Amino acid sequence: MEPLDLEVDDSSLELPSDPMQLMMGPSHPAMHGTVRIVLDLSGETVLKADVQIGYLHRGFEKSCERGTWNQVFPYVDRCNYSSPMLNNVGYALAVEKLCGLTVPERCQYYRVIMGELARIADHLVCNAAMAMELGAFTPFLWWTRAREMIYDIFEEETGARVTHSFARIGGMAQPPNKYFKDAVRAALPKVLAANAEGVSLLQNNRIFMDRTMGVSPISAADAIALSWTGPCLRSAGVAYDVRKASPYLVYDRFDFDVPVGTTGDNYDRFMVRVEEITQSARIIQQALDQMPDDGPVNVDDPRFVFPDKDDVYNTIEATIRHFKIVMEGVPVPKGEAYGYTEAANGELGFYIVSDGSGTPYRVRIRPPSFAIVGGLSKLITGQMIPDIIPTFGSLNMIGGECDH
Repeated sequence: MEPLDLEVDDSSLELPSDPMQLMMGPSHPAMHGTVRIVLDLSGETVLKADVQIGYLHRGFEKSCERGTWNQVFPYVDRCNYSSPMLNNVGYALAVEKLCGLTVPERCQYYRVIMGELARIADHLVCNAAMAMELGAFTPFLWWTRAREMIYDIFEEETGARVTHSFARIGGMAQPPNKYFKDAVRAALPKVLAANAEGVSLLQNNRIFMDRTMGVSPISAADAIALSWTGPCLRSAGVAYDVRKASPYLVYDRFDFDVPVGTTGDNYDRFMVRVEEITQSARIIQQALDQMPDDGPVNVDDPRFVFPDKDDVYNTIEATIRHFKIVMEGVPVPKGEAYGYTEAANGELGFYIVSDGSGTPYRVRIRPPSFAIVGGLSKLITGQMIPDIIPTFGSLNMIGGECDH
């Protein structure tokens, strides 16, 4: 008796299945803002990702066109609430370019130091959040403590801890206080030590390495095609930094390096920010040594700069001048200009149009996060669901500037 053939062609038994659709966000706690991703999944593998922004849209640009030129500063503060001072400086430089103003040397150094402190704080927050989303809570505590040291300096200088609105057209709201240099020199080593401590917990940690190395890589060509800038572009091996390529303020006087990665994966994006903190500290130390101890921080032009408060309270001329700047705005010449700087996430540009009045006719922002989030779908397609969160975190999407 011949044996029975029990082999079965199981291909005919496979049930037809469609990709499962999953909505991630816009209220997901790890979305870094109100962003929705519509996912098509095969098991836990992402087949397609439709990234949808706009849920936080506040009409920033139109709001800027309703007030005077100086009244725009609180709005740009809130575009990137992790490093608002960089936004302050970027907007001020754009308007000053249209006005033909160059702020005094002391102000330029002051802006550099405050901006680089803001860059360090931004990178600390980004890496801390990314680490926490992978279960590493201890580095989060180290890095947020370091950020608070920087916030102490900002609060002492500006009176505000998070959103400062401290820059002005033609200078800064106040000169640095007499303890400024000492405070920065005292805090900087502690911030760097805390950063190094957090990195030491992750850099060779097998779990962290497995979750970041080779995850969501991007080539230099693709990053350039997406108009990426900042740490995300540099992680792919492109050494483009506005501070080097088109120096502004006094950045051409400093010796610092531009960190770059090789593969553009999550690990490279993390490590580029780690090294940029060190480079920002180098810039700050050089700026502190070169910054004059006295001198003005505002241009000597009564059309743009508020008079001294004592004069406002005691002379009719200063009172009228103060009133006109507040109520009518500064007289920005008719025309248009584009100013761009290196913000924490990349190239931050302001395209402004003036009709000659004290109110902006048009304010258009070029936020770095907008272009970077445009590449998120490409990064997470083919990855697993758990890879979405650290990948998104490594891009450092700031909802305020993305939904400009």
